[in-house]
Amino acid sequence: MDYKLNFELVPDGCWYSNLRSLLTPAQWNVVRKDAYARAGGKCAICGAQSARLEAHERWSYNEQTCVQKLEDVIAVCPACHAVIHIGRTSLKGDEKAACDHFMKVNNCSYADYRAALGKANEDHRRRNKIPEWKLDLSWLERFI
Repeated sequence: MDYKLNFELVPDGCWYSNLRSLLTPAQWNVVRKDAYARAGGKCAICGAQSARLEAHERWSYNEQTCVQKLEDVIAVCPACHAVIHIGRTSLKGDEKAACDHFMKVNNCSYADYRAALGKANEDHRRRNKIPEWKLDLSWLERFI
């Protein structure tokens, strides 16, 4: 099922391939401020007004070519960000709130939540079998 808010489990080998670690602080500021400006003070996923938006990197994974591709950087509210990074959220003990937010935003049941989480974990396990991902940052060309 296609949901507005989804889990985005990054393959273990890509955990430190994020923009903050690859860009200078000044470059990262340009990218994240662009996301905030496009959002207009609202979460790009749930649409809620938020005084504190967070920049989230959207990645796609081509398992045939082993390419991790940056698709976008969007502004999200902390509640949506917690759902997106459910593994980290669970480790912090905040899964219940994330579960409730997932069901509210997607207008779905707890069974739907569990099924979506199971699918995300299945994708994660499969992607972890790829020994090395190549990085495609061509999306950043718009800032160069």
